[in-house]
Amino acid sequence: MTMYQPGPSTDLRRAVANAIHEHWLLFLIEGIVLVLLGAAAILLPVIATLTFTLVIGWLFLISGIVGLLTTFWMRNAPGFWWSLLSAAVSIAAGIVLIRWPISGSVSLTLVLIAFFLVEGILTLMYAFEHRTQLSGRWGWMLASGIVDLILAGIIFAGLPETATWALGLLVGINLLFGGTAMIGMALAARSAV
Repeated sequence: MTMYQPGPSTDLRRAVANAIHEHWLLFLIEGIVLVLLGAAAILLPVIATLTFTLVIGWLFLISGIVGLLTTFWMRNAPGFWWSLLSAAVSIAAGIVLIRWPISGSVSLTLVLIAFFLVEGILTLMYAFEHRTQLSGRWGWMLASGIVDLILAGIIFAGLPETATWALGLLVGINLLFGGTAMIGMALAARSAV
């Protein structure tokens, strides 16, 4: 007679569930903070856009400096000049975004428009492929692609004004939904074992 022995994946799931259960309050606090930050970004999208631009600028600057240091530390490694160029571009992008955050917001908004445009077109192609394969729910993919294209059009049509609020609003929405999900997970983990 064989008895059921939990496998490694069952043990892992149980360990993760126990860890989340033990720290549910921390997850709840994190979720509440994310919701508050998301609401603030939605209510003050211009400030959130500038803050986001500055954070991205500092990330580029710091990553460029670290890249520069590691490039010189490993100067005998293949690709030295490419790595050096990459670090210099990162440092330059960081300085530009920190020094001129409003111009940086416009640049980042253009990248966002390009993302929505490409994502929309690719999602439409994906939906049409699903339609030809007669798989269900292709309409949801089609709608998603259309929404991406509409967002790209709205943001592009409103330039340069949309550059002042679009990034902040979208980051705020992301934080709000992420925080809400975190709160839901924490409350579910509180009573689960």
